[in-house]
Amino acid sequence: MTTISTSEKQGSEKQGSVRRVLIYRLGSLGDTVVALPALHLVARAFPNAERRMLTNFPVNVKAPAAAAILEHTGLVDSYFRYTVGTRSIKDLAKLWWTLFRWRPDALVYLGSVRGVASAQRDAKFFRLCGIRRLIGMPVVEEMQQHRWDEVTQTLEPEAGRLARNIDSLGDPMLDDPASWDLHLTEAERAKADAELGELVSLPLIAVSVGTKVQSKDWGRENWRALLGRLAELYPGYGLALSGAPEESEASEFAAEGWRQAGGGPAVNLCGRLKPRESAAAFQRAKIFVGHDSGPMHLAAAVQTPCVAIFAARNKPRVWFPYGNHHRVVYHKTECWGCGLETCIVEKKRCLTSITVDEVVEQVRTVLG
Repeated sequence: MTTISTSEKQGSEKQGSVRRVLIYRLGSLGDTVVALPALHLVARAFPNAERRMLTNFPVNVKAPAAAAILEHTGLVDSYFRYTVGTRSIKDLAKLWWTLFRWRPDALVYLGSVRGVASAQRDAKFFRLCGIRRLIGMPVVEEMQQHRWDEVTQTLEPEAGRLARNIDSLGDPMLDDPASWDLHLTEAERAKADAELGELVSLPLIAVSVGTKVQSKDWGRENWRALLGRLAELYPGYGLALSGAPEESEASEFAAEGWRQAGGGPAVNLCGRLKPRESAAAFQRAKIFVGHDSGPMHLAAAVQTPCVAIFAARNKPRVWFPYGNHHRVVYHKTECWGCGLETCIVEKKRCLTSITVDEVVEQVRTVLG
């Protein structure tokens, strides 16, 4: 017989009375994927509540909306959207009235690190919307920071920070694959298989050469050389390239290295699959190789081992693919943590100093 403490019973009753939950999370593909364990926790804590997400319109043509990733998961029922950084009084008043009229019983705040002052402003706004219970609002510095792990000598991942800030709701179970489950449908898997064609019957290497920002781009020639090397090492494998439609030409350029080296069948899926269908394709792969990007996080979510090429614009591990079965190539230069989207002065030396040989070695560590 399971014993439930008085405090647990009271907490369960309190959450059972919540009918409407507003979840605040901005960003696009990668930002949404790293929030999956927190979103699963919210769903477990408020199973009978209507859960709506306040999120942003995509800020980049390559960036899918949160709904494109969370569709069919059952984690979010619907969405409120607004333009990030808007100063329009009219737009803010419209958002306030929309939220006030819906009357959420609780807010779960899954915002990115933007400082205590920004969080305090957000808290005031949500209280003006009539929301009394604010969960995970990072109005103290400790909730804004990624903790230092003395055991691993690394920083806490963003997925861990988000989950820690709402741990009053329960155990986020970060290391459980179920906490990253996208609940891919049979139709999504069938679409991925149809586009992969003959590659379904082969061991598969999935690759994404694209990125939204200049400072993360390893370079076309590097990708072409890498795929040529991998074709020589793994002649029995197939190659699947994935990304946005705008990345099709760069992917095709890289794939020529694979073909010229006598690699197996290759397919360019850029623009042919939706994000969730891409996740289904990645799940078929033995390995995913790519930049610090949304597709990388999708591959990690479906438990495919990743070899990820990272610029040092972000601090190490914070945005690495979650899990111990991945391999990350990261050069910590003097200017690490700059946060730049365009790097001119240093000419991306944290990234361009990464050699093809280094990446090949990490692939061999995974594939043998």
